Amino acid sequence: MNRTGDLKVFISNRDSTCDECHEDLGRKAWIFLAGERGALCLACADLDHLAFLPSGDAALTRRAKKHSRLHAVVLKWSRTRKRYERQGLLVEEEALAQAEAECLADQEVRERQRERNALRRAELDEQYVARFAQRIREVFPGCPTGRARTIAEFACRKYSGRVGRSAAAKELDEDAVRLAVVAHVRHVETDYDTLLGCGVDRYDARERVHAQIERVLAQWETPDETM
Repeated sequence: MNRTGDLKVFISNRDSTCDECHEDLGRKAWIFLAGERGALCLACADLDHLAFLPSGDAALTRRAKKHSRLHAVVLKWSRTRKRYERQGLLVEEEALAQAEAECLADQEVRERQRERNALRRAELDEQYVARFAQRIREVFPGCPTGRARTIAEFACRKYSGRVGRSAAAKELDEDAVRLAVVAHVRHVETDYDTLLGCGVDRYDARERVHAQIERVLAQWETPDETM
């Protein structure tokens, strides 16, 4: 049974469209039901940065959920049983890594990490990521060392539908680059995910962290003289 307060993501059994970005999601889309705002894709629901942990390992699931500030239960309708059945959990990647480290021997941890890193590399266009990261450093010269690459890799993963895959981003448009940086700052530099995990509406949560984001962006727009 799921706790009432758990966020829920549903795997659709029919063709779906996001009610916010109007993207055609196709069949078996992962959607978040946002009340009057309708069905949202994971990107519009601000859940696309989470990693999927399939059901099956109770200890790993329990620990990943414990360490993740934000998580969502993934459900799918069973036509035979006429009910939604749990498929797994969406959690923060750092929480998943920590849970794996606690559950597995060192060799098994390294093997899992290699597999996940190989999947990430397969999703990335290295030249495009490098150019996108360079553009981030141009727009935000004070961005901490290594952070531009992290932002670019997340934004530019193939088939993700994230901002880095848009036509504007592929032209390295400043507004598209800024959107990618803002998304990263929102999730990493503020308590936004914690607010979502507590059930705060995402629009209210964004309003609460807006000033924090603006402060960070102002700092990053200023060249770091020590670099």
